[in-house]
Amino acid sequence: IDIQTTPFTVAGVGDMSGDVFGNGMLLSQKIRLLAAFDHRDIFIDPDPDTDATHAERRRLFELPRSSWQDYDRALLSKGGMIIPRTEKSVTLTPEAMAAIGLDKQKTTPFEIMSAILKAPVDLLWFGGIGTYIRGQSETDAEVGDRANDAIRVTGEEVRAKVIGEGANLGVTQRGRIGYSLKGGRCNSDAIDNSAGVNSSDLEVNIKIALAAAMRDERLTRADRNVLLASMTDEVAGLVLANNYLQSLAISLVERQGAANRAPLARLMTRLEAAGELNRKVETLPDDKAITERYQSGKALTRPEIGVLLSYSKLALFDELVHSDLPDEPYFEPTLMDYFPSEMQKTNGDDIRTHRLRREIIATILANEASNRGGPAFVSTLTDGTGFDAAAVVKAAVVARDGYGLQHLYAGVDALDTVVSGSVQNELYEEIGRIYAGVTGLLLTTGAVTGSIEQAVKALQQALTQLRPHMASLVSEQAGEEARRKALAFQDSGVPGALSEEIALLSTMTFVPEVMRIATATGDTLDKTAEAFAGISSALNIGRLVTAAGRVPTADLYEALALQRSVRDITQARRDLAATVLARYKGEPAPLAAWQKADTERLASMTGRLSALTETGEATLAKISVAAGILSDLAQGN
Repeated sequence: IDIQTTPFTVAGVGDMSGDVFGNGMLLSQKIRLLAAFDHRDIFIDPDPDTDATHAERRRLFELPRSSWQDYDRALLSKGGMIIPRTEKSVTLTPEAMAAIGLDKQKTTPFEIMSAILKAPVDLLWFGGIGTYIRGQSETDAEVGDRANDAIRVTGEEVRAKVIGEGANLGVTQRGRIGYSLKGGRCNSDAIDNSAGVNSSDLEVNIKIALAAAMRDERLTRADRNVLLASMTDEVAGLVLANNYLQSLAISLVERQGAANRAPLARLMTRLEAAGELNRKVETLPDDKAITERYQSGKALTRPEIGVLLSYSKLALFDELVHSDLPDEPYFEPTLMDYFPSEMQKTNGDDIRTHRLRREIIATILANEASNRGGPAFVSTLTDGTGFDAAAVVKAAVVARDGYGLQHLYAGVDALDTVVSGSVQNELYEEIGRIYAGVTGLLLTTGAVTGSIEQAVKALQQALTQLRPHMASLVSEQAGEEARRKALAFQDSGVPGALSEEIALLSTMTFVPEVMRIATATGDTLDKTAEAFAGISSALNIGRLVTAAGRVPTADLYEALALQRSVRDITQARRDLAATVLARYKGEPAPLAAWQKADTERLASMTGRLSALTETGEATLAKISVAAGILSDLAQGN
């Protein structure tokens, strides 16, 4: 729902004098606030006029120490009521009963407030102090908020489509999980409030940078305060952009459903082993509970994913700040762009010599890797490649900049409210596959051993050189799949250029492999790519890798075995290409010469591979056998 153009219904906890509730209820002209309560009053407006009520809420927000009793009753719709919580008994109007979904006319304020928490609205907005929703397995005593015991409900009882926790701990973590498993959408107070914390961090770091200018008497305190005020909107923009990505990351992991089981389970195990996570404290399922959850068709929920995302960022930050990566000259623009543009112009040297320079860069890199790749992105690659976290993040930066993914991400960001959210998330997911795939290949091909700048330039040059030849380098099936994707995106309202660029780059993830082979054999990039593509086509390796991507895994070890088999397949393809190019170096067509010299053996191998990929569903066993066949072929066995 685009909340700036489409009316939506809200129930909430708070009043317009409250900073969180009040600001929230002014963020759209399309809010239809049906009901709310605070510690003094209950407000019910069964059929609000969006424009008139927005103006009245603004008046109350600007009125010092206002309460719901100050609301102009003439603006209430038919059956509207403002009820003091001190009333012993309340007779509701039929309209008020319908608005909050309560079937009792004569009732109590406690029953009304419980009904508001369970009202069938689009958004339940928490802006007041207190914990109002718990899990089914929790007792009120465990919640620890006695003042609201009488009105508290369980997450499973909430009928709102979305919960927004502007206040701290409006819902317990068990309440969030129960609500989410029933189909509700929520994050947590930590995620929903994270922009406020982010703002404070940025403010402190700005003041640290400006302190040097004040010590040197280049800037007075009065001028600093004017500068701070002038940067308010840009700081807000920087903070919101960061938090946009964090919420998006949760959505993309949630979208994976059952496929996120193995990586997230492995991440929890790693964090626990390192003493960085206590599952019981964070209400995360143990291995047995994970198995039961996923077997019942229920993946981890948004609140649980949000916890893992936060922990993954903290753990990754620690690893990066203790590495040499933040010292790379390549990240000076990263540091500069953290600060508002006005500061970059006037206080560039103060930013460069910031005493928390390394920590800021490490934070930005950890946030981006986790937001773009998901909480298990780095841990999955360290498991799969043997490289440490700093190397993975370095490779991810090279993948991002070498393939120009920032431009693609910006193009998808610009489609907010233009195309449906599901289409946008599909686009982000497609770019994410390029990001993860290329990062893994850059690691396994050793393409990131030198400077980041050189690696990025080499990758950009290779992509530019091979781009015009892609039609002949990818299989007919892969080319058709890319065209189908591009057309499907265009039919959904995505601009043609963006659709085609994403689809094209998704077929070019093999470029780091071609670069490595060309370096090893001394052949041109074009000739190497031709041999590489020819081997892929002859042995149907593309189809094999695609099939492997669809194989379900029951546990971590099956996932690791599948990952290893895919790595063996791609390694065998590289080895074959290098062997063919070296053995038939004098031939005008090395691939054809190889096929002619080894016709019988190739036919046998191809037949065995076809039997594995073209009969029935792909399985871990089939992929493992295929990896063995290709490895034998590459080694000449």
